[in-house]
Amino acid sequence: ALQLALDKPGATQTASVRSPYIYAEDNWVDDVELATVAVHTMVNHSLNGRENGCYLVKSLDYARQEKITPWLGTDTAAHYQWYPFINLGHYELAKELKTKKNGPENEAGYHKDPGFWNNFDTVTGYYKKGIESVWNKARQNAFYRGVPFIWCSNNLTASFAIQCYWYRQLSDDKTFLPLEQANFDWLFGCNPWGTSMVYGLPSWGDTPVDPHSAFTHLKNYPIDGGLVDGPVYGNIYKNLIGITLKDPDEYAEFQSDLVVYHDDYGDYSTNEPTMDGTASLIYLLAAKENEAAHYTVKPRVFSMQATSQNSLKDKFTYSHGGIIRGDSTQKKIALVFTGHEYAEGGDFIAQTLKQQKTKASFFFTGDFYNNPERDQLINKLRKDGHFLGNHSGHHLLYCDWKKRDSLLVSHEEFDTDLFGPYERLGHLAEDVKNPSGPSKPFNHYFLPPYEWYNDSIAAWTKQRGIQLVNFTPGTLSNADYTSLKDKNYRSSETIYNSIINYEKSHPAGLNGFILLMHIGAGPERIDKFYKRLPELVKYLSGRGYQFQTIDELIKTN
Repeated sequence: ALQLALDKPGATQTASVRSPYIYAEDNWVDDVELATVAVHTMVNHSLNGRENGCYLVKSLDYARQEKITPWLGTDTAAHYQWYPFINLGHYELAKELKTKKNGPENEAGYHKDPGFWNNFDTVTGYYKKGIESVWNKARQNAFYRGVPFIWCSNNLTASFAIQCYWYRQLSDDKTFLPLEQANFDWLFGCNPWGTSMVYGLPSWGDTPVDPHSAFTHLKNYPIDGGLVDGPVYGNIYKNLIGITLKDPDEYAEFQSDLVVYHDDYGDYSTNEPTMDGTASLIYLLAAKENEAAHYTVKPRVFSMQATSQNSLKDKFTYSHGGIIRGDSTQKKIALVFTGHEYAEGGDFIAQTLKQQKTKASFFFTGDFYNNPERDQLINKLRKDGHFLGNHSGHHLLYCDWKKRDSLLVSHEEFDTDLFGPYERLGHLAEDVKNPSGPSKPFNHYFLPPYEWYNDSIAAWTKQRGIQLVNFTPGTLSNADYTSLKDKNYRSSETIYNSIINYEKSHPAGLNGFILLMHIGAGPERIDKFYKRLPELVKYLSGRGYQFQTIDELIKTN
């Protein structure tokens, strides 16, 4: 392959048939630079260290022909015009030169000029000059953004972060470490849209959910770890053919004429998972992990129990910092009932669970716990061994329905509301010491009011040593409170079928599900869904599901 490249130098581009877009690669000497140093290493190995230096000399010659990857420091480029977006040859060549530069004089044998190995500083300097050209642009904005918003800008970002990393490793110069970190952080949410550009990572954060991928669009198949193309200039987006957003733009208020990003299947320019970008990201993450291993202060001691717990937590599904699903590989499910104002289904639900020998979890507000009319029901649930949890003090709305990142309560107001129910829960936990009943102990889990929260609420909850949990999306079980006057009303039949259909149509079924319902819906809803509970429990039992309380499903300590 190298010989063909030497015989027929130049770039080969794709030839489109139907699509007007091509992969317009123009450069090639970086590829041959990498090939020649790779063959040099291979030949040296086959000769047992008796080096034939011609390939290394060739590699240096090609390195001088393209010192800096041309997109570095520019505002735009054609699609894949300067691919790969980082010169890998410089890194491999510099490593080889550094080895010999630090070795005995004339170690190479074939090259009588020891000064040849000083070209290590020259090649490493090429990396530095390219980084400086990006830094001159990046230093002018808060995100340290110097990467052009061309198609697949995330690929350039991952590659540039690697170039900064390689330069730092080769030279021990940490000048550009903040720039390197800024590009890494950009991919994981430190950007104007506040979203990670990696599907499913981090598991608790805002990440792409509707990528331009047939796997997810047709079959809801997860593609965790896939890096999407990333934001593009507004003028590029407006002139591309066949882009139509299929859903309202959740990032509309963060878009600009300069640059856009859409988490939408219809936008192939910003939200399509890209294989070469993901490959670069894998290298970058592996490099970061390897680097972190060298900064361990003291050995970490693991017990079998701790390792098992950590592995289990990795299988949980998170959203905005809250756990919304347990281990999806296990046929275990948690039935969860919340309550604040109404409880007309309480006795029926408790009786059904007792008859079916099934345990569930009940999250009530402080107002619910402190209502004397609820005492008999609460004590019955406690004695039957169900989990009793916290659903806030007064069922406040913590954040705006449309602008989720906009808080409606202060940190102090949240703390007051969070701890409202705990005095009563503490007394219920103390009652466990009485051997007269098999009641479950109180555990530190919090299900927010309205099942609506944001990252700040989850973080504040965690600061208090409490884990925020929420229902698993996908079914309509949480709509059992709606009445005919509501535009989002769902009948009990519709709700029941949504659960059954989800279980049948998804490979993991309801594994690890937190299936949320309400202990009461009030007088305006006549079609009470809790009356379908016996049928639902029998169906799920027949399908092999094991019912667990929330603390059993998502043990976190």
